[in-house]
Parts: sequence; structure tokens; C-alpha cells
Amino acid sequence: MNREIVLDTETTGLSPQQGDRLVEIGCVELINHIPSGRHYHVYINPQRSMPEEAFRVHGLSDEFLADKPLFSAVADDFRNFIGDAQLVIHNAPFDMGFLNAELEKAGKPRLTNPVLDTVMLAREKHPGARVSLDALCKHYGIDNSRRTLHGALLDSEILAEVYLELLGGKQVSLALIAETQVSGAAGLATRIPVAPRPVPLRPRLTDAEAAAHAALVAKMGGEAIWAQYTVAEAAE
Repeated sequence: MNREIVLDTETTGLSPQQGDRLVEIGCVELINHIPSGRHYHVYINPQRSMPEEAFRVHGLSDEFLADKPLFSAVADDFRNFIGDAQLVIHNAPFDMGFLNAELEKAGKPRLTNPVLDTVMLAREKHPGARVSLDALCKHYGIDNSRRTLHGALLDSEILAEVYLELLGGKQVSLALIAETQVSGAAGLATRIPVAPRPVPLRPRLTDAEAAAHAALVAKMGGEAIWAQYTVAEAAE
């Protein structure tokens, strides 16, 4: 089984050496390159004020973050979730720099996970082309209209789609999905309670798309994996 974690962070700025801190971590688990449904997401109190330029990027205010946990309080949960899996990150030196700086402040060991930087992967596959996440979404026809503001979990979900395309797209997913064993309740998402964003992101699906999906799931029968997800969501 090949386990990977697609990861993204939001911060107060560009440099942990200049006192900038993490404010959000979002992770999506992939098994054999296929999303398993498990994720990790947390907002973090940075113990400093939010610069206006950073607030314009992610919309996370001082007031919103004031009652969120410190990184030291969530560091172990974060490390337990990622384990020793390979981390898939867009512009990995940025996120890894912040994560390791926060771990050092918390008196924890630095991360030693293998890291795949999708910026480098995209540059190898598309020499000379723009390789921002938005540019790659446009290139591969991935809908990122809901990305009006940056959000670590949403960006991880989008990056997981981009990563699959960089590996070879739907042909790869069809070949790998047979190798991915997800069955019964063990395959359902581990949902972590998350406070609502101060500026909500756009819904991923339109009402019409959600209704069409529900109708399709109903045709699959009660034993279908998607039907189990639907039951789990209805029970929340």
C-alpha cells in the first residue's frame, strides 16, 4: 500500500525567520494515489497579529484565530496523522520551512518524511509553462472557482486532483483504483470538527450537481461505497 499525504498551510507571512507563523494546516490522505476520504485540518493561533496582506490572501483574522489552539497543542495529532508517509506539497520548501520552524519552537523533532514538490514535478512535465496551482487547474480543466480565498484543506483537495493529472490523469487513476482497498466503515472519512471560516468558501457543488450525484448513488444500491458515505454524512 502506497500512502501519501497532500498538504498545504496558510501563514501570517513569508518567513518564519522573520517571525511569521502558521495559522492553518490541511492534509488529504491518498492510498495508491487515490483519495481515501481521510483528512486532517486545523486552525492555529499564531500568537501575533495578522498582517493585512496575509489577511487578504486567506481571510483569517486575529479575532477568528484568537480562540484556536497553539501549534504545540496540535503538533502530536498532526504528526500522528501524517506518520511516515510521503508528503505531496506545492512549493514544498515554503510549507516545510514553516512546519519545521513550528516543531522546533514546540520542542519537537523536525520532519523526516520524504517530500514530493509538485512545482518541480510540473516544471519537469511542462517546461517553460506557468506552474502555479491556478495555472495547473486551468491547464487540466480542474474547477477551482470555489478558490476565492486560499484555504489549506481546499487547496490540498485541489492539489490532489492536480497531482493525479501530473502523474498521468484518469488513465492512471483507473489503473490504480483496483489496487486501492477501501471497504466498509474503515474506508469512511475521519471527520475532524472544524470551526467555520470567517469568510465562507464557495460550495464545491451546485444544487443541481448535488441532486444528480444523489440520484446516481441511489441507483448503485445500499452496498455501494458512495452510499455508505451518504449515510455517514446524513448522521452528522
